[in-house]
Order: sequence, then structure tokens, then C-alpha cells
Amino acid sequence: MELLSTPHSIDVSNITCDSFRISWAMENSDLERVTHYFIDLNKKENKNSNKFKHRDVPTKLVAKAVPLPMTVRGHWFLSPRTEYSVAVQTAVKQSDGEYLVSGWSETVEFCTGDYAKEHLAQLQEKAEQIAGRMLRFSVFYRNHHKEYFQHARTHCGNMLQPYLKDNSGSHGSPTSGMLHGVFFSCNTEFNTGQPPQDSPYGRWRFQIPAQRLFNPSTNLYFADFYCMYTAYHYAILVLAPKGSLGDRFCRDRLPLLDIACNKFLTCSVEDGELVFRHAQDLILEIIYTEPVDLSLGTLGEISGHQLMSLSTADAKKDPSCKTCNISVGR
Repeated sequence: MELLSTPHSIDVSNITCDSFRISWAMENSDLERVTHYFIDLNKKENKNSNKFKHRDVPTKLVAKAVPLPMTVRGHWFLSPRTEYSVAVQTAVKQSDGEYLVSGWSETVEFCTGDYAKEHLAQLQEKAEQIAGRMLRFSVFYRNHHKEYFQHARTHCGNMLQPYLKDNSGSHGSPTSGMLHGVFFSCNTEFNTGQPPQDSPYGRWRFQIPAQRLFNPSTNLYFADFYCMYTAYHYAILVLAPKGSLGDRFCRDRLPLLDIACNKFLTCSVEDGELVFRHAQDLILEIIYTEPVDLSLGTLGEISGHQLMSLSTADAKKDPSCKTCNISVGR
């Protein structure tokens, strides 16, 4: 039987966090003969690509020939924000069950995308299931070392400047390495209603009245839900003044929450005053997208311990946790 031509001009398009479309060119004479495609996908860091050891051994994916481009989804557990290489081979299944195969195409590299809004909505739903009841609070606070606040006073005009979010949390979060903001906490101790005296981030604490950052002129977005091989879980929320750069970034990427009615963080009017509540059973990490003036709050030293084990700096999400993972990647 006449040999098959080698596929060429590989094109990968419509890339999401867990799927892509692929097409290639082959000789017209092969179009009606080809019965199967062999597709070899490898994470880029794996230099030992899984090519045939023998020409008749199937590779990672054997697909019946369909009109191109074909969508690849669900055949692998694709991870978001991950670099892959892909090569293809065409084949004719013969009457004896053996395959007549072409040569391998060139290898093309691509990177999968971030979670889309619908994936974040799934994470949000999972977070809502364990958020617990709502507790009142009155301040946002940020813990750090004394030098950090001295630098802000001396070199940044007494402002806490937004910085780029690290890669902590879900690997597919669209905020990681993309969104600038200042991190705050709001969780309180159940028995006192006050912020805890311990912190993993430093013994100095800046406290600011909640209404300075969170009010009807602020949009609230859900950004992530994760754990770090521990029993407790974290939710990342974004506070962005309406119309700000941060707000515009989040609008197309993150689920928008109703500030007065959600399971995580609320701002509502009661008896003519703003009242604030946070979820009891989640550790909330709040990203405020604009600079924060230190003169709007107070700075002081806390009396507790520095619990480094609770730090989430570049923390990797537990990929095996059934509570906070969804089926499209980690």
C-alpha cells in the first residue's frame, strides 16, 4: 500500500484551560484513506516525548479520523497555564488490524489558558458550601514587618502600593501574576470579635475602617478557593473601586458578587449605617486593587506569635482535595 504523507503546518487554536482545537495539512490523496489520528501530547518540561518505539504501537491518543480542526477535550487531564508540545501522525487501519502510519509531524508548543468565569463559578459554589455563618467585623488589617511600613512612609508617599499577586492558590486563577493589589485580612476571632493577635506575615499591623475599602462604590469579585494540605480553606476576593483599572481587569475574568448578599463578605445598610460581615469558616484573603493611604488607619505592634506555617506566599494548592478542586485541572 502507498505510504502516507507526513502531516505538516500544525495549527493549535481555541485554547482553554482544559481543551484545544488542532488541525494540520496533508496530501489530498491521503484525505479519503486516513482512518485514524495519533496525537502525542507532552508537558513541555518533559523532554522525553512519548513517540512510537515501534511504528505499530499506539501513542497517547488514538482518534478516529474526523474533519479538521478537531477538538481535544477530556482525553487528557489538561492543566491550566501549562506549556505543552504536540505532534501528530495519521494512520490507515488495515484489514488485519495493523496500522499503516505516516511520519510524525513537526512538534508545536502551546500554553493552556486560565480558568474561565464558568470554572470560577464552580469553585465559588464549592466555597459557598463550607463558608459557614457570617460574623460581624469592622476593620480590614494587613500584617507585615516594620521595615515594610517604614518604606511605604519614606519612599511611597505614605501609601501602600499595589503589587503583583504571586502564584499562590489554584494554578488556573486568572489573577496570579496578573492582578496588582494590596492584600488585607478581615477574619476575626469567634470569642472576641477582634482580629487575631497572631500572624504569619509580621508583628506590625495596619488596621483601616472597613468602609474605607468596602462600600457601595466598590465592586466585589470572587477569585479563588484553595487549601494547602490542611483542614482549613482559603477564599480570595477582590475589592475594586467601580471603574478602576482593577475593576476593569476583573469584570471580564471573575464572577461579580452582590456586596449585600453573598456567602463570603458583605456590606449592607442596617439602621442607616454600613454593617460588615465575613464568613466564619473560610480564611479570607482580600485584594484591594488601589493604593491605600496609611493616614486612613492605624499602625501598631501585635502581641501574638508569628505563625509562619500559615503563610500563603506562593502556596501550592492541594490537588487531591475534593472540597476545593474542580474537574478541569488544578
